[in-house]
Amino acid sequence: MKEIKNIVFDFGGVLIGIDRDKAVKAFQEAGVKEAEQLLGEYHQQGIFQEVEDGRMDAETFRKELSGMCGKELTYKEVESGWKGFVTEVPQYKLDYLNELRKKYKVYILSNTNPYMMGWARSSELTLAGKPLDAYVDKIYASYEIGVTKPGRGIFDYMIKDTGLDPAETIFVDDGASNIAMGQELGFVTLQPENGEDWRAELDKMLER
Repeated sequence: MKEIKNIVFDFGGVLIGIDRDKAVKAFQEAGVKEAEQLLGEYHQQGIFQEVEDGRMDAETFRKELSGMCGKELTYKEVESGWKGFVTEVPQYKLDYLNELRKKYKVYILSNTNPYMMGWARSSELTLAGKPLDAYVDKIYASYEIGVTKPGRGIFDYMIKDTGLDPAETIFVDDGASNIAMGQELGFVTLQPENGEDWRAELDKMLER
């Protein structure tokens, strides 16, 4: 194994705990009857996918969702639905990222949308009042790039933008298909369970 110089993290399920059923319930309570069919743990469907791969912006999504519900939803109401995914934001994981940054470049590669990132990039993310950007070198969000994982394009974009060598990079993601693509491209990979404390396992990999 080459010397590790970079670590790329997924956001939902790795840095924060997520629960798809909780999000489904939140959207159903807002009036989205089809939430069960449209929301996935790793990949979305319909307009929920379109807002994550950048085909639809936040305002268009709000209007479309309002149409599905038969009532006008505010930005905050839609954001609350998306935030229904979140079960915890462990400060210890975020602090650990800053420790890693003393020796490595740290990036996020996430299937996400303007609502979730708007919250994550605000002082509301943690009790410490710091946005996600304060803990990493750069965030690569699917809706800004126009491709979702496990599509190769989002990985290629990040590789080109950072100039990183996948063989010198650990990719941490809880999605099996995302990990498979990472391995295909030559990344060293770690697949924790959703919500797991993966720090000891990552430390072991970095000691090799």
